[in-house]
Amino acid sequence: MSTTPLDETPMLRISVYGTGYLGATHAVAMAELGFQVMGVDTDVHKVEALAAGKVPFYEPGLPELLEKQLATGRLHFSADLAAAAAWGDVHFICVGTPQQKTSHAANLSYVESAVSTVARNLTKDALIVGKSTVPVGTAAGLRTLVAQLAPAGVDVELVWNPEFLREGKAVNDTLHPDRIVVGGASERAQATMRQVYATPIAEGTPVVMTDLPTSELVKVSANAFLATKISFINAIAAVCEAADADVTVLADALGHDVRIGRQFLDAGLGFGGGCLPKDIRALMHRATELGAHRAAALLQQVDEINMGQRAAVIDLALEACGGSVLNRRIGVLGAAFKPETDDVRDSPALNVAAALHLRGAQVTVFDPQAGDTARKSFPTLSYATSIEEAVEGSDVLLVLTEWSQFVDAHPEKLASLANVARVIDARGKLIPAEWRSAGWQFRGLGRAAA
Repeated sequence: MSTTPLDETPMLRISVYGTGYLGATHAVAMAELGFQVMGVDTDVHKVEALAAGKVPFYEPGLPELLEKQLATGRLHFSADLAAAAAWGDVHFICVGTPQQKTSHAANLSYVESAVSTVARNLTKDALIVGKSTVPVGTAAGLRTLVAQLAPAGVDVELVWNPEFLREGKAVNDTLHPDRIVVGGASERAQATMRQVYATPIAEGTPVVMTDLPTSELVKVSANAFLATKISFINAIAAVCEAADADVTVLADALGHDVRIGRQFLDAGLGFGGGCLPKDIRALMHRATELGAHRAAALLQQVDEINMGQRAAVIDLALEACGGSVLNRRIGVLGAAFKPETDDVRDSPALNVAAALHLRGAQVTVFDPQAGDTARKSFPTLSYATSIEEAVEGSDVLLVLTEWSQFVDAHPEKLASLANVARVIDARGKLIPAEWRSAGWQFRGLGRAAA
């Protein structure tokens, strides 16, 4: 495996293990950067879909880039994991680390399986690069596994290179990352990683070379900080509610402080998805194992505040309907955990919708992208095909995901469709005065002064 500059050596072959959200995006992006890439997965249906140019999830810009790279001949997909290990020079591990069924700990079986498959099927010197989010200490154990399984005479090294993708912006985040972190790399492995990321490095992306434990902690710590920021403003929203203040204006004022910033200071329904809840709980679990109890206690409070926001929105809906939602029609705008994705994993929006349904409400949900994925998870809810259909005949309207279509909707037109024009803005994105002037009764979290 060569470590000399790209223009002086044959192109590296890159395999990507796992073709879910992270792996599919990474494989396509590596091909866009000019490498020969093979994306591999045990899920044959997923592999076949990607090979046919179909992305099995919604991510802006990815379908077009996938088609482009398939046409170049640089990008391939396969279910032959052993062949990919023998073929590639650099092997990225991009499989999932879901929460265990019996605890908050991460399930590492997929990572261990992928690394084992690569190690035992190597036919030449190689670099294994972990991108999956794992508890600190995992990579050291994987190195031992690689040493036990790799064929004699093969020089193989394992390093960690955490991912920082944002759903809805994953393509840009992969091609133009705001930082590149590599942990545990020798000088040779560092040179190879700089070769892999030569294009973004040339654009000015900073590179952080560090030890294995630090690299494992970067992603989960970043997510824990963002989760803490969200739960902080939601805790302050409760104070604003009690004090007749407006948390949105307060957040705007706080955001002007460059030490704080405005991002992730939107009070409302809280965070969900496949990363933040899972990652803070896994970090909480690992911190407890390591005896870092204050960190675990902080993350416990962050998690509890976040989950409490769902109950707060449910309470607002009950209050709006006079204490009971039995046989009341509730329109819900939003099913995805955030806009620009069809991901409904641990979605606060769907959690609230389902909870109201269980209380006897007739709930109709509309989401511009997540309708199909939501229906698979919550088939007992009703689903609309437009904003108007969700609003029609409603006794209360809940805005639970901040899609631009909802924020820019025309309240006058919608008011004429509702049975009772009552709206609960659980994301703090609507302009109260506009909705009230259109005849709506308006409520938000922490916006008593609005």
